[in-house]
Amino acid sequence: MIDKTQSQERVYNARKVTLVGMVVNILLTSGKLLAGVLGKSSAMLADGVHSLSDIATDFVVIAFVGIAGKEKDHDHQYGHGKYETFATMIISFALMLVGVGIFWDALQNILSAVDGKIMPKPGMVAFYAAIASIIAKEILYQYTILVGRRINSQTVIANAWHHRSDAFSSIGTALGIAGAIFLGEKWRVLDPVAGMIVSVFIMKVSWDLGMPSIRELLEVALPESIRVEIKNIIASQAGVIYHHQLRTRKIGNILAIEVHVKVDKGLTVEESHEIATAVENALRYKYGEQTHVGVHVEPYYLKNESKNESE
Repeated sequence: MIDKTQSQERVYNARKVTLVGMVVNILLTSGKLLAGVLGKSSAMLADGVHSLSDIATDFVVIAFVGIAGKEKDHDHQYGHGKYETFATMIISFALMLVGVGIFWDALQNILSAVDGKIMPKPGMVAFYAAIASIIAKEILYQYTILVGRRINSQTVIANAWHHRSDAFSSIGTALGIAGAIFLGEKWRVLDPVAGMIVSVFIMKVSWDLGMPSIRELLEVALPESIRVEIKNIIASQAGVIYHHQLRTRKIGNILAIEVHVKVDKGLTVEESHEIATAVENALRYKYGEQTHVGVHVEPYYLKNESKNESE
């Protein structure tokens, strides 16, 4: 079982880093929208709307990480880890929607430019706002990803990538605004072109974050490399003659492992139990004390001793 104090500290750190991000996102969103209006920059306005999604996902993280940190109860006998997985999936979906939205808006602007529509020249205030956003969001990404990896929270890590997606979006916005200001009217199409490139990156990040969460919610087994590692650990335990029916899955940030082990049929119940306990301890030593391990002990028979022996 995971130590209660460690669990509370994990939730505290996750909420703390998310609240810091939320404050920064509120300030940035307000500044971007204001700069977009004053600088007459549609790109900056779009970037400001993009930042609104960061605020929404911050609320998701704060709500679900707290639930995921709760201990097992009567209705959640495997813990609440799936809530964090669900939150990660929501964030990845939000990222995908943001990416698709930016791509569509950029495509519309490019088509308008091709048709001869003159795009407005943005003001320098919009350019400065984009630069400030890039710096702030990259710092926020580095801080959030560091905490997320330290507390092993995929939801916090996903939120960090949401921050970075905003930074890349602002890079595209800055390039487009700079091109429109410094290179002349015909180069103003750089704004939507850069935005389209950034949107593809955002959608790729969304896919990479979302698929593991979907696989986990669908109870997909752990990767083959980890399963092989688990088999080797089980086989190396004294008294284990054979093992089979290995089942694995992920529950939030913990692993769940169930296996049948065969031991000498002449052993006492106590001796068999000690072997099962040794298997459990070895797996928890490798994958953490919170790892869910279920070991079913079976007597081992030679082939000619039992017609029902199934391996």
